[in-house]
Amino acid sequence: MDYLVIGAGPAGLQLGHFLERTGRRYLILEAGPAPGTFFRTFPRHRQLISINKKHTGTADPELNLRMDWNSLLSDDPSLLFTRYSDRYFPSADDMVRYLADFAAATDLKIAYGTRAVHVTRAAASAADGRSDRDRTGASGEGPFLVTDEHGRVHEADRLVVATGVGMRANMPPIPGIETADPYSTASTDPADYLNQRVLIIGKGNSAFETADNLVETAAVVHVAGPRSVRMAWRTHFVGHLRAVNNNFLDTYQLKSQNAVLDGEVRRIEREPGGGYRVTVAFVRANEVTKDIPYDRVIVCTGFRFDASAFADERCRPELTIGDRFPALTPAFESVNVPGLFFAGTLTQSRDFKRGTSGFIHGFRYGVRALHNILETRYHGAAWPGRDLPADPGALASAVIERVNRTSALWQQFGVLADAIVLDGRGGARYLEELPADLDEPPLGPSAGGHFRITLEYGPDHDKTDPFDVTVGRIAQSDAERADEGHYLHPVVRYHRPGAPPAVHHITENLENEWTSEEVHVEPLRAFLARHAVPAGV
Repeated sequence: MDYLVIGAGPAGLQLGHFLERTGRRYLILEAGPAPGTFFRTFPRHRQLISINKKHTGTADPELNLRMDWNSLLSDDPSLLFTRYSDRYFPSADDMVRYLADFAAATDLKIAYGTRAVHVTRAAASAADGRSDRDRTGASGEGPFLVTDEHGRVHEADRLVVATGVGMRANMPPIPGIETADPYSTASTDPADYLNQRVLIIGKGNSAFETADNLVETAAVVHVAGPRSVRMAWRTHFVGHLRAVNNNFLDTYQLKSQNAVLDGEVRRIEREPGGGYRVTVAFVRANEVTKDIPYDRVIVCTGFRFDASAFADERCRPELTIGDRFPALTPAFESVNVPGLFFAGTLTQSRDFKRGTSGFIHGFRYGVRALHNILETRYHGAAWPGRDLPADPGALASAVIERVNRTSALWQQFGVLADAIVLDGRGGARYLEELPADLDEPPLGPSAGGHFRITLEYGPDHDKTDPFDVTVGRIAQSDAERADEGHYLHPVVRYHRPGAPPAVHHITENLENEWTSEEVHVEPLRAFLARHAVPAGV
């Protein structure tokens, strides 16, 4: 077959939908009995932090996807997640129901109860008459062979891993941590912690979600980690602490017994009579250590990619970020295993703790870009786009139309880009939603160079308090200082071989409407005119 996809979570279903629609030969292997196994357990307290905004004031489906963080991409309006819940922060149980319905409605080819346990690769063979490029895009490599838990072997020219981070916890190397309760199995019943002293290791949403659940029953709750708490409203990274989970901070700063410990947990010891003694080195006090007693210790330090099925070194992907995620090229391909691709939250190594590739509202577009890459590389398809004259006015109109409506560039800020490829003869082609750093067809050397269009926050935006009225801000009518803006705004870069990119910023706007002829359109048109018009014209 053409493609074997491991995992029927949101990313696997999204890719399956595109493969089904284009008639490719594929199969999705899913370890669980139904789609979305991860969401049957996580988040433990069952409230998602992905927003579900049903009422936006517009009927434009593309604009609505900017505020809908849970829907997968399809042409069927009945498959929008907004039909499954009215809640702004919906229940994970609604997500489980939604994914099952999406898989059924799109008639995806999924083998449930089929865990992939071993991945290897066959030797290349020319017996079937296909070139190595047709099979994997790499010289001398044969198809992937994936053995499942039942001993069946599945063969495919290309392999796409969409397992998410699964159930493998990211456990820090702390002596005694194995005696603590992991987030995945710790009780979620507040009554089980009545009048107890509880330590939660970690400073992310799972840690504060857990802490908030215990505020009414635990005697003392400490949340510990060596790094500062980072608020999503300041960094614009949705994986940092969200306001919906930060009630615990009030109980700390308003002296209600709870506390955030800025320190590194050095050791966890079980006491003979029960409970724990935990050694903490405080970073604010030159690593002064203190032994603190607790009744319970819960570890909320995230997850990591489970690469155990890749025991064969010939196809074991290189890992990155503390070996938590696969190292990827701009095409979502393993940097060391040609033909091995990744989809979904595993692609967050590309924008770790900066973008949205770890979340449905981000990676659904990454999956669409991956599918277009596969179609372009292996099936001779053209990247979705349209032809335009290389006229500054026409190009400016196309850019303004897109930045005012696109959900992909909005959600995948700085990660996905539109591109305008100039042919050097007065023509251009507008391409949508490529990885911003992709440097292969349909991009690459062109007679007239090309423009890349992104939506981006300003430099050092995460170091600026957006609620501090003393911080200087540029006026939204000041087009000449657009590059100083902190908020999300369009950026257009002109690329030509052998020269640094020329950059143009379009001034930020409170309503994200870049429509002013004087402030937005005319400066852009002038920038395009300097680079888009062929010499001698």
